[in-house]
Amino acid sequence: MGAPAFDEVLQATPPRFSADEAVEIAARTFGVSPTGARNLGSERDQTFMLEGADGSFAVLKVSNAVEDAAMLDMEASAAQHARRVDPGLPIALPWPVPGAADDADDPVAYRASLEVGEHEHFVRMYDVLPGTAGVDPTTLSDAAIAGWGETTARLGRALRGFFHPRAERTMLWDPQHALRTRPLLDDVPDPTHRELALRVLDRFEAAVAPIWPELRAQVVHGDLTVDNALVDADGTITGITDFGDMSHSALAIDIASIVDSLVAGREADEVFRLTRLILDGYQRVTPLEPLELALVGELVAARCAVTIAITSWRAARGLDDAGYVERYCASVARTIQAILDAGWEEAARRLTGSPDAGGDLAARRTRVFGPAMEPLTYAHPITMTSARGVWMTDTDGRTYLDAYNNVPSVGHSHPRVAEAIARQSRSLNTNMRYLHAAAIELAERLVATCPPALDTVLFVNSGSEANDAAWRMAVAATGHDGGLCTAMAYHGITHAVSALSPELTTGPGVPEHIETWEPPDTYRGLHGDPSVFAAALERLAARGHGPAAAIMDGVLTSDGFFDPDPELVQTWVRMTREAGGLWIADEVQGGHGRTGEAMWSFQRYGIEPDFVTLGKPMGNGHPVAAVITRREIAERFARETVFFSTFGGNPVSAVAALAVLDVLEDERVLPRVVEAGEALRGAIRDVAEQHPAIGDVRGVGLANGIEVVTDPSTKEPDPARTSAVKDGLRERGVLVGTTGRRDNVLKVRPPLAFTTAEVPVFAAALEEAIGATKA
Repeated sequence: MGAPAFDEVLQATPPRFSADEAVEIAARTFGVSPTGARNLGSERDQTFMLEGADGSFAVLKVSNAVEDAAMLDMEASAAQHARRVDPGLPIALPWPVPGAADDADDPVAYRASLEVGEHEHFVRMYDVLPGTAGVDPTTLSDAAIAGWGETTARLGRALRGFFHPRAERTMLWDPQHALRTRPLLDDVPDPTHRELALRVLDRFEAAVAPIWPELRAQVVHGDLTVDNALVDADGTITGITDFGDMSHSALAIDIASIVDSLVAGREADEVFRLTRLILDGYQRVTPLEPLELALVGELVAARCAVTIAITSWRAARGLDDAGYVERYCASVARTIQAILDAGWEEAARRLTGSPDAGGDLAARRTRVFGPAMEPLTYAHPITMTSARGVWMTDTDGRTYLDAYNNVPSVGHSHPRVAEAIARQSRSLNTNMRYLHAAAIELAERLVATCPPALDTVLFVNSGSEANDAAWRMAVAATGHDGGLCTAMAYHGITHAVSALSPELTTGPGVPEHIETWEPPDTYRGLHGDPSVFAAALERLAARGHGPAAAIMDGVLTSDGFFDPDPELVQTWVRMTREAGGLWIADEVQGGHGRTGEAMWSFQRYGIEPDFVTLGKPMGNGHPVAAVITRREIAERFARETVFFSTFGGNPVSAVAALAVLDVLEDERVLPRVVEAGEALRGAIRDVAEQHPAIGDVRGVGLANGIEVVTDPSTKEPDPARTSAVKDGLRERGVLVGTTGRRDNVLKVRPPLAFTTAEVPVFAAALEEAIGATKA
């Protein structure tokens, strides 16, 4: 068959000058006098190592007669540009021709003309860089493999501000043109190799070509392989010697070229392991976008398929040694086979280290987590794959309105928070034995939101740890060991705090040093006076326990979102202190503006707690938490112990929490929460007018409960129907939970990204779901 429509140089025979002719050419064009020359071989041109009396001193390149001069000028300009941007890159730079200025910006100054008969060749001269050429990639250490990835990323970054008109070229080694190599496969002598390449090209056409324009693109080197790099004894790149395959293409093809080169011939497991090391090195410098990561397998396979196609075509025309080509095709075919044997999706997972989502996940979960783990939320479990704002997406591509998850407080995958975490993770993450500004600023901004007496911050990793630390400080400060919490409270899972979390209890009840009180049931008009709390204090005292602390979630989530009168809460606080205890305001669920009326839910009650505890909503789900307290309490605690949380307040967590505070301010979240909450409760009450099973709608801001009853006249809880409505909402694309003593309150507690725009979606789903159930 005829020549394919691609780079003319790859179709032409390289120059075939002898070593003696190379010596003469060097003298004629660059005025040097080598004693000898050694042919290094090349696909596009002819390359010689020039030898002097005291050793090698220069590299001579004689271009193919059909080479476009502008292409060589682009190579020279690109090398100079990359070296200026990153002076540490070991790039071989061309010599200026005799008479040109050493700092000449004109790329023409770096090539000399050589006329031989009817042909014109261009001659370039380069310094000899240290290192060994043509290294066997199987000898490279893991550290060296990762280092190749890092150098590749540095080179890509150094070129991202460079452009040249000739970079828009059809370079068949570039996988973006992989489909053009189909005709070349007729020259592949091994039918197995041909079939593998065809399967790869079919996949590329179906899965990659349609989305190729979405990939980041720039001028890339495109061929940083063992043939185009020098290495030291450790395998570290000491010289980048050839820019001949550069083009404007997807940034990620640079990864495909080094993977193709470094893993060729490896066993399947090593293909995946070494590619992951290359990606690790690359992403030390340039993090890959999700789409780029997802396509690594396809790009590597495409590069391998292109290798089989081009080298076989060239060998068939005598341009490359057929025996060498066949051996190399066999090695890259093994890479393709490893990817195909795994399957494209599994290969993507193994190449990027993604979790194994195969099999029956629910069964796998039960098998490894055991019976103590909280059960899945819905009768038909959901496997989520992504989320943004208040919308979550499952593996089938269905979206759900998230009206349940408070932990991603300012919205799932908020870009401000996600980027802060990623940026800091790439820089530094350590503990608070070192100074770092983020934790200090975070503590300053947190105390600025609280009453002046609350001036001291301790950082931990979760709300459980925050409440545990507050409890320990309360015990130290008061000398007491008794605790009080609401009847169905949840405050955490540590040994001390689980005692203050009766919601978790399935056994005999709370320990004897803990007492509970019923918060006001505003729906039924129960427990609305101080006597309930006073009785709890008395029961505790009768068992010989003075109160160290009383703890309350300011929106009473687990008790059913009841909203006590501020004067009553103030009385509880006063009674606690009169009995010698302290007050812990648990703001894990009610804080960070969830009420909309204030930053912290305790502020609605006009009280000043002794401790404010924060949990993971503080970092939009990142494991970060805090205790805010008075200096004298911390000083008393310090007399007994040194408090340290290994990674509490680490820089990554701190910047995540700072980003959340910034979002709350910049997006004016609190006023939006007030507006959305009022609209939501109004819409739910409209639904309730048509469905008497909705006995009560209550809450504040975006902390709301919908109580479901069998009969509004008796107000008898209906947990079975509540569960059915929850599942009905799930089937209609809305996620809620259940709460309350009888589990008959729908928990509507969405991320604070929830707005009035989502209210009609929620209301319509609720009306259908409750209408589809029976009492």
